[in-house]
Amino acid sequence: MAESAKPEKKGFFGEFKEFITRGNVLDMAVGVIIATAFGKITTTLVNEVLMPFIGWLFGGFDLSKLNITLEPAVKEIVDGVETVTKEAVVIGIGSFIAAIIDFIIIAFIVFLIVKGFNKAHAKANAKKLAAEEEARKKAEEEAAAAAAEPTEDQKLLAEIRDLLKERK
Repeated sequence: MAESAKPEKKGFFGEFKEFITRGNVLDMAVGVIIATAFGKITTTLVNEVLMPFIGWLFGGFDLSKLNITLEPAVKEIVDGVETVTKEAVVIGIGSFIAAIIDFIIIAFIVFLIVKGFNKAHAKANAKKLAAEEEARKKAEEEAAAAAAEPTEDQKLLAEIRDLLKERK
């Protein structure tokens, strides 16, 4: 009795190794690392350059500290030392605005990258299609030229016909 072909069991780590060694996974990992670094750059740009500038334009206050206090902090003085017994409940509008600006910058840059990639891809496809069309036309012209010219058999038959006409 012949053994049936069973797929080889690789186990969890074997499957993980197969998954991680695929090229697209490695490309994705590089992309994630670069995106993380780029995210840090844009966050720093927003928090350290744009937000202070925007705050300066609107009267010189720090927008990142712009908060709406729903409930103030509860403080207690014990032995002359003030301690906070209950933290304030605040809505961090400034942080939210900074995150929105950060997102818009990253989204715009991703848009530009995708747009550039699509444009390059379209150009490459146009060149490929033009080359294929040119090759097709050339092949058609060669086929038409070959069809117009008689084959060797046709030439031989024509010679025989001409010889038979001369004998009559």
